[in-house]
Amino acid sequence: RVEMQCVASIASANPQRVHPRGGSGVRARSLVVGGRRGPSAPNATLASAAGSNTADPRFALLFDCDGVIVETEELHRLAYNASFQHYGLTIDGTQVDWSVQYYDILANTVGGGKPKMKFYFGENGWPATARLFNGAVPASDADKDELVDALQDKKTEFYKEIVANTATARPGVLRLMDEAIADPSIAVGICSAATKAGFEKVVNSVVGPERLAKMDVIMAGDDVIRKKPDPLIYNLAREKLGLPASRCVVVEDSLVGLRAAVGADMPCIITPCPSSDVPDFMREGARAVMDDRVGLGDGPTTVVTLAKLFPPGAESPNFTF
Repeated sequence: RVEMQCVASIASANPQRVHPRGGSGVRARSLVVGGRRGPSAPNATLASAAGSNTADPRFALLFDCDGVIVETEELHRLAYNASFQHYGLTIDGTQVDWSVQYYDILANTVGGGKPKMKFYFGENGWPATARLFNGAVPASDADKDELVDALQDKKTEFYKEIVANTATARPGVLRLMDEAIADPSIAVGICSAATKAGFEKVVNSVVGPERLAKMDVIMAGDDVIRKKPDPLIYNLAREKLGLPASRCVVVEDSLVGLRAAVGADMPCIITPCPSSDVPDFMREGARAVMDDRVGLGDGPTTVVTLAKLFPPGAESPNFTF
């Protein structure tokens, strides 16, 4: 398949993950949270006016969305392929289709949907589609941007349909989120690289408006000019919360997210999806890595609790669970 032609290129760009399994600048866009439109990204502490009980926080707990709250990577892959099929996308006569193996590597290498497509097309050649440019391959940067925008918009439509029918929370994430929301000494947020439309569908469907109204900061990929693995989104969240990086714990699932957290000097817990290559995470700087079958844990399999992570009176988080 065409996508396998660039596996080696991705691996060379990411030499510590070669196994196939494995400043400033905010755009002034607003988020719809719990059905209400919140302030623009420069004032992204949305819940402060919507129901957060946080007061003089000791620590912050920041969750990624895709792969952490919901195991969405496969849903994204299916939606991309549906968009490619809708546009009849071909490279040298071969239908563009991202396999599970390829997408796992891509998701751990490039942050954001449009950058993923641009990386892929840059490595394999830009595709032709009968729906645009009279079937010709886009030649100018403007045409390439138009194609990627169209593919992303259609992908988001498919993704929202898939999420509505299949998305459920990963083990332990809502429990830990609720524990943190209930504790006024812990600030809570969601910082996702996903585009706003897809992100909103997931958080409104799975996290729910009541929890979202109590968050201290909520940001999506559209709200920053540089996506993960750039640390910008986490640096901005920290600035809004007014806490040092060492007191902001990030929960991520991928190397892209981990590198964003490490770049922001924030300790990171990894809850890998079953397709992720777990051994890489500790070498990349993760403070703890969960069993991919258990995640943060619920009920008798509970692993991470708020009391363990932020012990009373502690000056720093604890990662011995």
